[in-house]
Amino acid sequence: MPPRTQMSESNTPQPNLNADETRPLTRQSSIDDGTSYQKSALSPMDVSWHKEQRDDEEEEEAPSHIVIKVPTKVACRIISCAVLLFLIIFVIRQVSQRSFSALPNGMKYTATGPYKLVEHHEGKTFFDGYEFHDGPDSVGSAGYNMYVSKEKAESLDLISIETETLNEAKLYGRDYGNEEKRQDFVYMKSLPTDEGPRDSIRLEGKRRFDRGLFVIDLHHMPAGCGVWPAFWLTDETNWPNNGEIDIVEGINYQNVAKTALHTSAECDMYQQVDPTKKTGTWDRSSGVYDRFTGLPDHETSVPAQNCWDASPFQWYNQGCVAVETNNATIGVPFNENEGGVYALEWDPEAGYIRSWVFAPHKVVPENLREAMDSAGDADSEVLPDTSTWGLPYGYFAIGDESRCSSDHFQNMRIVFNLAFCGTVAGNRYFIDCPKQAELFTKAGGWDPVGSCNEWIKSEPEELDEAYWKIRGVYVYEREMKFST
Repeated sequence: MPPRTQMSESNTPQPNLNADETRPLTRQSSIDDGTSYQKSALSPMDVSWHKEQRDDEEEEEAPSHIVIKVPTKVACRIISCAVLLFLIIFVIRQVSQRSFSALPNGMKYTATGPYKLVEHHEGKTFFDGYEFHDGPDSVGSAGYNMYVSKEKAESLDLISIETETLNEAKLYGRDYGNEEKRQDFVYMKSLPTDEGPRDSIRLEGKRRFDRGLFVIDLHHMPAGCGVWPAFWLTDETNWPNNGEIDIVEGINYQNVAKTALHTSAECDMYQQVDPTKKTGTWDRSSGVYDRFTGLPDHETSVPAQNCWDASPFQWYNQGCVAVETNNATIGVPFNENEGGVYALEWDPEAGYIRSWVFAPHKVVPENLREAMDSAGDADSEVLPDTSTWGLPYGYFAIGDESRCSSDHFQNMRIVFNLAFCGTVAGNRYFIDCPKQAELFTKAGGWDPVGSCNEWIKSEPEELDEAYWKIRGVYVYEREMKFST
């Protein structure tokens, strides 16, 4: 977004005043004795009459104006201070709005150096970094659920912190000294209601970001038919202008991880990404309705490389989607292998957004594992170094050298949510859940979302697997510095 126009009263022209000049606040002439009137020539015989008349007028009315004397040096000082104040306000507003490219004298405000930990959410303090959304799902998602407050979530036992024994040697496949240790895990789940929509959780981070490295260590994620969990970044009040990045998003029984970007217009990855910089592929878009015939086109399949939510050649709000090539990186098989670690690097200065998934935990890079283990420990903290992690599966080009400017992504915060059915999992119900569709179908098979809702309302045991088990969330940023 372009920087806002800066306005200031200091732009108002100031008069040039000599030291002996005065500046009347009225349009009348002034004379030394303070009265205001028009001078005229008088004969000697009329002097006494006019003097008496002037004396009478002086008794009847006060002076009609006030004269202020402003020395030239004082006026210059006032103007100089006003200009200086304007420049200070300009710089402060630029920094607060993060419009760093508009700083004066060619100055830039850029992220440099190694990553440093700015937030980590673990154990008993995990929820301190989030607000609980209380109310229905958004209109755009339309999930068959109701998000609840922290107080209600605690009373219903939807959230909890459990201390468990963790066998690191078994989990990582290596001997790190302590085979077993006590570890806190965060649990979040849902419950059925008499009304039908399930009570569920949506967390919204308290801090906003314009860049960073985001890591989540998951040991179980919600999975199953009609289940739609996500761990993502967004600025919901300025969507899609400020963008959305889906780091983890499960849909029904899907078992391959994906990273999706959703933006406003003019953000396209077509021929912008060197295939040697990533291991993943692009999602595909087919069956899109032909704008001329109105029928779905199943003959054409195109890569989902346009991040614009209204791209005419992709499904609405499909976005640009990178796909991991390995199975068991999300969903049911991910849980069977005791989870894994997801990481997303959002670096406008470097010109990219990159994503990794390491599942199971045995393939987590040593540097990343040590960074998570030492988070918050100033004496032994290990800083993450993404150059040692191998190629990401997802790579998105952003910035001036690409077809997607960096300002498509700004002022975003972390969101956790667990939705059911809705516009994505619900619309794919007949495709992804054929067995359930045989038992729960509405409107003769023409209503996949309504049919999915009926499945959820039946309270199937399968939904017992629809819960989060989180070891921690870790956010790193490079230090911001001014440079020329």
